[in-house]
Amino acid sequence: MKVRRIFLKLGGSLITDKHRAATARLDIIERLADEIQLALRNKTNIQLIIGHGSGSFGHIPAKQYQTRQGVHTPEEWQGFLEVYRQARKLNQIVYEIFSQKGLPVIAFPPSAFIQAENKRLAEWNPKPLISALRAGFIPLVNGDVVFDSQIGGTIFSTEDVFMALATSLPPTEILLCGIEEGVFADFPVCSRLISKITLHEKDRILPLIQGSAAPDVTGGMVEKVRLMLELIQSIPQLQAMIFSGVTAGNLQGALSGIPTGTLLINE
Repeated sequence: MKVRRIFLKLGGSLITDKHRAATARLDIIERLADEIQLALRNKTNIQLIIGHGSGSFGHIPAKQYQTRQGVHTPEEWQGFLEVYRQARKLNQIVYEIFSQKGLPVIAFPPSAFIQAENKRLAEWNPKPLISALRAGFIPLVNGDVVFDSQIGGTIFSTEDVFMALATSLPPTEILLCGIEEGVFADFPVCSRLISKITLHEKDRILPLIQGSAAPDVTGGMVEKVRLMLELIQSIPQLQAMIFSGVTAGNLQGALSGIPTGTLLINE
């Protein structure tokens, strides 16, 4: 039986209240855990790695200290540590709920295993994570600060972390579960959902998304699509899906192979 290696991201805007600092949406996290549990029941061919964003936890100090741009001064290093603390706090909440629901998660904070160079992956040690998968565990990663040999420190989003993991653990599927139903061609009206994006359509689609959304939102979606297509280019059999976890059952369906939202494929 062919192994499905799935990278699943739970978006920060889905699992936190973006209007209230450091506020997790516990009911949503619990429901998502239930859906994962149901989807994995009696499925022995799925290797799952779960990542989550920082939402209203890490993004606030990250913006205040501009941590992604580099870390040099004592004040910026304090900011680096505060981003770490907040990301760690949310990761612990997710870990505890998933564990209570019976999911065999084990946390892998990217700050402990990824080294960057000028905001790009320099190296990472895959062996402990591979061992965790072999033991039947579900590695849990998150958007996090990482040390950087050129600019001191920076931030890796969950998608950045997935890109790093894919260099040694190429996935067959990436599921990006957030609050958006998928990729829209007319954001913020959101009446024209793009059901499928192929690698060959990259040059046509990216400007369309860029031109149709407010800058604070479109940067995130454009970057998601760009990174996923970049990965598909290097792993031709990879499929990615961007969909909403707001609707109950969507995540369970996606993990069970039911298409929803926007599908990104090679052709």
